[in-house]
Amino acid sequence: MSKLVLSLNGVVQGEYELNQERVTIGRKAENEIPIDNLAVSGKHALIITILDDSFLEDLGSTNGTYVNGKLIKKHALKNGDVIAIGKHELKYVNDAVGDDYDEDEFEKTMIIKPGSASAAVAAAKAAENAGAAAEPARPASAGAPAGGGGGMPLGRLTVLNGPIAGKELELTKALITLGKPGTQVAVISRRPQGYFLTHIESDGDGKRYPTVNGEPIGPKAYQLKDGDLIELAGIKMEFSSSN
Repeated sequence: MSKLVLSLNGVVQGEYELNQERVTIGRKAENEIPIDNLAVSGKHALIITILDDSFLEDLGSTNGTYVNGKLIKKHALKNGDVIAIGKHELKYVNDAVGDDYDEDEFEKTMIIKPGSASAAVAAAKAAENAGAAAEPARPASAGAPAGGGGGMPLGRLTVLNGPIAGKELELTKALITLGKPGTQVAVISRRPQGYFLTHIESDGDGKRYPTVNGEPIGPKAYQLKDGDLIELAGIKMEFSSSN
């Protein structure tokens, strides 16, 4: 189970297991992780955890939320991340996600947490909390019923540049988290209507969205179409779908 280790000036103040879906951090005593310090907002940040995945979101705090020294709005946490809130630090520890995946080059380069269906829920809720609910889905192509099995076209990504150009990945899972933490992260989720690309985080102000066919997708979920050209974290990919 994942946890947060709270410290101040290197002295551990407490440990908090992330054993519920929503955990708030802030100065008010009602928070699951209360930090009694004037530099901390009443409701400062939120962590959504489902199974082995945790997403951090700043709740419009006065002094901001930092991860590994960078100001964030939303962030997909990984083992060892250090969250700074005011003068306090919270180290994210997740022993369930090791570093011994048997991954190919594509996964080592772009996939953050392979096969992480639970991240789909966390990512969707984080987007909703940020006021970025998806637009109504455009009609999916004919012959694409709900579900990932019978009849729904199978999505595929093909890398177009870099040392792994030509590498292909079949999108057989409910969700895949792509990108480079601290640079740019997005998720591709499979829904009854098709495949959707959703922005999660990026460097700077967090609004450097992935592009599709040269245009930023913005904060809302974008429904992918056959032949779409995606650029994310410096990697160009083509999305295709076929039965």
